[in-house]
Amino acid sequence: MTTLHTHDALTARATEADAASPLRGTRALFTLPDDVIYLDGNSLGALPSAVPAVVQDVMHRQWGERLIRSWNEADWWGAQTRVGDLVGRLVGAAPGQVVVTDSTSVNLFKAVIGAGRLRPGRRVVLTDPDSFPTDLYMTQSAAGLAGLEVRRVHPRDAVAAIAEVGDALALVSYSSVDYRTGELWDLPAITEAAHAVGALACWDLCHSAGVMDVGLDAGGADLAVGCGYKYLNGGPGAPAFLYVASRHQDDFEQPLTGWQGHARPFEMRPDYEPAPGINRARVGTPPLLSVLALEAALTAYEGLSPADVRAASLSVTGTFIDALDALGVDLPLATPREPERRGSQVSLRHPQAFAVVQALIARGVIGDFREPDIIRLGFAPLYVTHVDAVSAALHVKEVLDGREFERPEFAERGAVT
Repeated sequence: MTTLHTHDALTARATEADAASPLRGTRALFTLPDDVIYLDGNSLGALPSAVPAVVQDVMHRQWGERLIRSWNEADWWGAQTRVGDLVGRLVGAAPGQVVVTDSTSVNLFKAVIGAGRLRPGRRVVLTDPDSFPTDLYMTQSAAGLAGLEVRRVHPRDAVAAIAEVGDALALVSYSSVDYRTGELWDLPAITEAAHAVGALACWDLCHSAGVMDVGLDAGGADLAVGCGYKYLNGGPGAPAFLYVASRHQDDFEQPLTGWQGHARPFEMRPDYEPAPGINRARVGTPPLLSVLALEAALTAYEGLSPADVRAASLSVTGTFIDALDALGVDLPLATPREPERRGSQVSLRHPQAFAVVQALIARGVIGDFREPDIIRLGFAPLYVTHVDAVSAALHVKEVLDGREFERPEFAERGAVT
């Protein structure tokens, strides 16, 4: 069968899959160029169509006309926990356990030091040596300030390492999905092992919130962090979130004791007293435009269950992998083929991966590159269809067969890769 006939057959099956998908029609909730297949939602989510009108209202009416009165009239004050509960629904957290605030880096700093204070006398923190760099930097920094020792242990070896460290272990801190390869780790099993020795577990959900049925409460997580600008589509620089399980909130002492985390912030007392519940994780005045943009973005998930989103994600990524195989694309997969072992991205390896990504972008297939040799393609199932997946696979084949990546302009790197 020719490439054209293979592509046509794959597209026909993909069209049927799109028609049967529980997410059929959700692409219409996003503003995307017609000539783009956007596979970088794991770096910056697409623009939900509901966001611009809300931001305009916040700027022109809530801020422009109502001014400072909007802190009460529009409940700006309650936005961080109100939006936190919306995120909580998507990550399996009951209300009152998630606050939208600060950045992932800042929230991880709070979590590591807070965990150390929850487990006094324990000195060891385990984390993944291949974590996203900010996780490593912040974990090391926070641990140093708290007098903790960081040991870097691969997730595959974490359960055995936890048993070996035993009652010296304070915290295990791992990402749900490997940001380079898209491999999904068994955080509930790592958490169970940590709890067996009396330690705590923190999950980084940056590459899983919004595309996976995470199950924070069901999985026993103690703490979790994640960002708002990837699959949650909150926009560039959108605020992150912090989860503190309700059982720990009364004793959770986070190190950044800002006035909005105070029990009675408007009494303006000189001494700090933490607010009850998740509000104690707040710090200073939040970027309201961004918080409210994220709230509007999350309306794209209304009526959808995390289980349905996860099923659609696996179906679309599986379609892409199958299309690569059928079209004869001979590139090593960095992402596991087994559905239960992958997140919502497919990563391929190529010695000139950066140039391959640039050649794909020139064709309107937008992904990204990660050192040293990763072509990283994120499939956000709310706006990436099965037909998109098949088309993207064909573009990969044509870029490779035509050696388009060898064009000199595709070797030029900007500040952001």
